[in-house]
Amino acid sequence: MKEKSLYYTSFFYAIAGLLSGIFYREFTKVNEFEGVTILKGTHTHLLVLGFMFFLIVLILAKLFAVNEVRSFTLWFIVYNAGLVLTLVTMYVRGIAQVQGFDINGLNHFAGLGHAVLGAGIIWFMFMLGKKLQK
Repeated sequence: MKEKSLYYTSFFYAIAGLLSGIFYREFTKVNEFEGVTILKGTHTHLLVLGFMFFLIVLILAKLFAVNEVRSFTLWFIVYNAGLVLTLVTMYVRGIAQVQGFDINGLNHFAGLGHAVLGAGIIWFMFMLGKKLQK
């Protein structure tokens, strides 16, 4: 996978994270919601686990060619799937909370998304370790 793809991925998550913050603020204001909602965390998840993480991956790709490990493309797909699953469940539950009802069953899907992200981080560290040994 080329470094440019990592740059575009990071850039996408930066924009999505910023828009998510705007959405959270405006959606709760329009609905006159003043309680606690999971929507607030989507902004941070996108910026840290998307934008910043892929910016770091890009730097490590330039320094250590971690993107040349054979399983990198599969890792990239799995990690992004975990992040998207986590975010979709957070958005659905957060919007439901603002609308006045809660969907607790989504906790399992969000947990699965977080588990995939955790596995992706560990997988990435193994790939980085391979490149550092060479």
